[in-house]
Amino acid sequence: MTSRISIPFSVLDLCPVVEGSTPSETFRNTVDLAQHAERWGYRRYWLAEHHNMPGIASAATSVVIGHVAGATSTIRVGSGGVMLPNHSPLVIAEQFGTLESLYPGRIDLGLGRAPGTDQITARAMRRDVMAAGNNFPQDVMELRRYLGDEERGQAVRAVPGRGLKVPLWILGSSTFGSQLAAQFGLPYAFASHFAPDQMDAAIDLYRRHFQPSDQQPAPHLMLVLNVFAADTDEAAQRLFTSLQQQFLKLRTGTPGLLPAPVSTMDGRWSPMEQAGIDQALRCAVVGSPETVERGIRRFIERYRPDELMLTAMIHDHSARLRSFEIATQVRERLAAL
Repeated sequence: MTSRISIPFSVLDLCPVVEGSTPSETFRNTVDLAQHAERWGYRRYWLAEHHNMPGIASAATSVVIGHVAGATSTIRVGSGGVMLPNHSPLVIAEQFGTLESLYPGRIDLGLGRAPGTDQITARAMRRDVMAAGNNFPQDVMELRRYLGDEERGQAVRAVPGRGLKVPLWILGSSTFGSQLAAQFGLPYAFASHFAPDQMDAAIDLYRRHFQPSDQQPAPHLMLVLNVFAADTDEAAQRLFTSLQQQFLKLRTGTPGLLPAPVSTMDGRWSPMEQAGIDQALRCAVVGSPETVERGIRRFIERYRPDELMLTAMIHDHSARLRSFEIATQVRERLAAL
């Protein structure tokens, strides 16, 4: 007999700019998906910071968060994540303090330490590429102070921001982030959707070394899963080829808009390229409602996350909506057993 599974599902939207489209249309689709996600009972809707990537439109992450929060009413909206070393902690505190003041109780601040781009673009953002990652723990502590209660003699304040205690999350794709989240007593989101190699070790370290904090008395682990759902396995596999093509372009140094799906990837990649992309995307559930239900169940039972965040880089917006709708139905069936 199968067991009942009841954990929240959330959405990671990378704001895909698809072939034949524009960022303006991307943002309209983002709002539409967020409104549907809210009606379908998803807990969070996160946007991610990327730069110099033609197929991703969420570079100004806090601006897009405000746009989505303003078009919804109950779903939490946040960053998955803001790449903190690209920014002054004070500026991020002010931005997210502003968002929290506008949309009280609905804003999350997920933090990563990668540049979210290539090294040349990182330098164009005035980022000290060598030092930025090393300073990440200190930057998190500084940001935490700006969003906390004002201390006696504090000379620099985030206005708005101080005292608002916007929930912080640590994001990561390695054991570094998991150890930092455990040390600081923060919830942790692992990027299993594109970098699963260190997932098992990161999860183990986070749970074993977690130190309770005022924000988070117990560990809270969120894993990100690619879910491409359609009415048939064949239709879902075809949708998935857009992401496979995008990864292939990225790895061959020619990033571009999200490609239209194709009937087969045969002849489009070498065996070595396929093996590398299959490994990077191994945390993907692709198929019909029945296939997706089995895949999500296996993933949750194996890793026991406290929350599951779904992402789907699907070319056709209506097919993307349908995929998240099917995932909603799967969540409801898993919880009802």
